[in-house]
Amino acid sequence: MRFSTSTGYAILSTLALFASNIDAKNSNNLDNSIPVFKPYNGELSNDSFFEQFDQGWKSRWIPSAAMKDDKLSYIGEWSVEESIVLNGIKNDKGLVAKSEASLHAISAKLPNVFDNFENTLVLQYEVKLQNSLNCGGAYIKLLSEEGLNYNLKNNLEFSDKTPYIIMFGPDKCGNENKVHFIIKTLNPKTNEFEEHHLKSPPVARIVQTTSLYTLIVRPDQSFEIRINGVIVRSGNLLNSDDFQLTIPLEIIDENDFKPKDWIDEKFIIDINDTKPDDWDENAPYLILDENAVKPDDWDEDEPEQILDPFDIKPEDWDDEEDGDYEPNLIDNPECENHGCGKWIRPKIKNPAYRGKWEPKLIPNPDYKGEWEPKLIPNPDYYEIKNPSNFEPIGGLGFEIWTMENDIMFDNIYLGHYIEEAENIGNETFIPKLNSENKIAISNDPNIEKPNSPNDPYLQSAIISDMYEYALDHIEKFFNDLRYYLVDTIESPIETLSQRPGEAFFFSSILIGTIGSFIGFWTLVINISAGMLNSYFENDKTAYAGPSTETKKKLEEMSQKLESIESKQGSKDSKANETTAVKR
Repeated sequence: MRFSTSTGYAILSTLALFASNIDAKNSNNLDNSIPVFKPYNGELSNDSFFEQFDQGWKSRWIPSAAMKDDKLSYIGEWSVEESIVLNGIKNDKGLVAKSEASLHAISAKLPNVFDNFENTLVLQYEVKLQNSLNCGGAYIKLLSEEGLNYNLKNNLEFSDKTPYIIMFGPDKCGNENKVHFIIKTLNPKTNEFEEHHLKSPPVARIVQTTSLYTLIVRPDQSFEIRINGVIVRSGNLLNSDDFQLTIPLEIIDENDFKPKDWIDEKFIIDINDTKPDDWDENAPYLILDENAVKPDDWDEDEPEQILDPFDIKPEDWDDEEDGDYEPNLIDNPECENHGCGKWIRPKIKNPAYRGKWEPKLIPNPDYKGEWEPKLIPNPDYYEIKNPSNFEPIGGLGFEIWTMENDIMFDNIYLGHYIEEAENIGNETFIPKLNSENKIAISNDPNIEKPNSPNDPYLQSAIISDMYEYALDHIEKFFNDLRYYLVDTIESPIETLSQRPGEAFFFSSILIGTIGSFIGFWTLVINISAGMLNSYFENDKTAYAGPSTETKKKLEEMSQKLESIESKQGSKDSKANETTAVKR
């Protein structure tokens, strides 16, 4: 199922319309607005399988009774019931794994063997993680017809040993979060099934609302994985970037051994090389430095170490049993700033030292190179031209281990027609998801109920979905980068030659990131330097003295003061003269 843009807007408008009709104070209105389950009555092909877990499901789905060491292997309980979290459709029931921290297994035989020769395979089902998913699987297996008939007795022996053709669906534990897509091909040489995993799988959607997982494999070997109608991964079964289906054409001959006369020594001793007459092998590496002089402050009479005066014999020390007590030695404090004890001339490297003479090595004329065992044709090699021609499928089942309980499965479709799967999704999944979102909005007291499709909450919901979508793709990017780096480390030449697009992409991202980092800090440094320079310029200006205008005013004031002082001085002089005359 793939939604168009108009369908997406319709979904959002429907969500807003539902939300606008919510009355938080009247739960009856909410209950009345929840749709009631109606069996899907769309037209399906005779070779299509569709399961809604309505009447007669117990005759189709059989829990495993497989034993191991005389004990039941799968103790997890199964139930068909309505959702207990955000129940968007009244009376709509699904298959629920009820037990936590348990192995669960249940399977169903198909009414008719599913043959995908030269045809399209479409697998679709709903998953609802009612208690989220921290560690566990929620994937489905398409079981081999031959393996099903051979291993199962009325489905009671279904287990991890039952051969399957495809495994598809979410799986999460810790930081590992992915959507499995595993196919098995039959090796005609060994008559054994070989397992092939999708490289760089997409990230699973871990939410409490229902999620729709769709797998499409076409006869041209292309495939798509969709989540809620959106393509999250696509590729080709024959592309080595997606699957590694082929095995080596040639292998090492284990019966091939290196001949006894094989010469793999690249260099040999030159037998014509002789030791020079002046070569002294006995010359020591170090000799005394004859130019060394004892420092003037060196005190040979003072010992380097002395007895610790604070080291007192313990009270329980018995001289007869323990011997004479001797205090520990400590560095002489008198020698802290100069040398003490007997002065010894230091040693230096001997310029005449040459070491032991050895004849030189020359290229070996008989060298044959590094020996490697020969390659022979791989007896198990076979070519897979059309991997989408899967082996006949006889049934399907869930064989999972999970820490969380109440994982719900519903609306399982297996067929050849994409349109049938899309129609099922449009009539079952979309109304259910819209109703679940409506209930989720009404259950949150912190959310104001919108009055129109332009309400901020709707915008917030869209932004939230975009944020989740971005996080999923970021995580997928780092997963792709991790797998690419692992492949590059293991076989760099093969990886770079076969996957030049990824090499260019990841190298461009790396170079761009480094360039952005350098550019950012360069900008920060330049701005900081400019601010410091401006500060010191201002500081310099502040202490450069008064301006020209200020100087002019100061000069005028100085002249006025001089004029006043001059006049005052003249008066004082006259007063003094008068006084003198009077005296």
